[in-house]
Amino acid sequence: MKIKLFGCVGVLLGLCAINAAHAELIRGVVVQQTMPKPWEVDNRPTGKGWGERPPAGQGYATSTGRKSSTGANGITYHGGPVMLGTTGVYYIWYGNWAGNTATSILPDLISGLSGSSYYNINTTYYNGSNVAVSNSTLLKKSITDNYSRGTALADADVTAIVSSAITSGALPVDPNAVYFVLTSADVNETSGFCTSYCGWHTHGTIAGQDIKYSFVGNPDRCPTACAAQTVGPNGNAGADAMASVLTHELEEAVTDPDLNAWYDTSGAENADKCAWKFGTTYTTSNGAKANMKLGARDFLIQQNWLNASGGLCTLAH
Repeated sequence: MKIKLFGCVGVLLGLCAINAAHAELIRGVVVQQTMPKPWEVDNRPTGKGWGERPPAGQGYATSTGRKSSTGANGITYHGGPVMLGTTGVYYIWYGNWAGNTATSILPDLISGLSGSSYYNINTTYYNGSNVAVSNSTLLKKSITDNYSRGTALADADVTAIVSSAITSGALPVDPNAVYFVLTSADVNETSGFCTSYCGWHTHGTIAGQDIKYSFVGNPDRCPTACAAQTVGPNGNAGADAMASVLTHELEEAVTDPDLNAWYDTSGAENADKCAWKFGTTYTTSNGAKANMKLGARDFLIQQNWLNASGGLCTLAH
């Protein structure tokens, strides 16, 4: 199944609403051309930030056969699992990251997110037994992959990179974790990186387990498309932009790991609903914009959708 995109193309604090609105308009025209069937009313997510109509007879009921919840907060529960307890994170540094401060910035991001008022937004999401997502993340291990699949990756190559890391024993089998393939700026993802998305997440069966994984490309490859600003608060524009994309994908992987849990009727997951919205910002010492401090570092991270109080994009809960 195709998976999730990180919003749209944008620059300078992500002001890319024109492209997003255009995409919505195109989908709206298509929907209006035919009367939707009951099972087509609720689009499902693709993992790349847009929704798609499910096959006939699918998508209207939850995985347990019950109807979806009402979506009173602007997002609906469809019966699938969420990730509970501490969410493990594994990094696969793909390509050439020698001398790049991203290898310090992005690990610090995960430790800073855990227990933060920002990541606490995810605790407003729960499973069918009303057990909520935890405000806890842990970077368990990082490895490098020296271009095992070349510099032009298809979606299947990303899957193969994760699968190889697990089956070779370089990374453990961990169904309660998200595996991130982080690519250097000379690597392209040919299904739409820099043109349709900045990152995505999905899941698949690897080593007999339901493994959640994500692609996050380096915005240095296309800063006008995937970076909100040209100067990052940690002095690395590419890595600082990756921080927001990576957080977006982590939030969605936790609340919608199998693409059948939390999303709205258009197929947008929680972070999709707030893509490129940053809220109140401040200026760091190097002139970059930031909106939160996680640990010792400043970051500019997009807002996330609060599943409470009627629903809204926010930076804290």
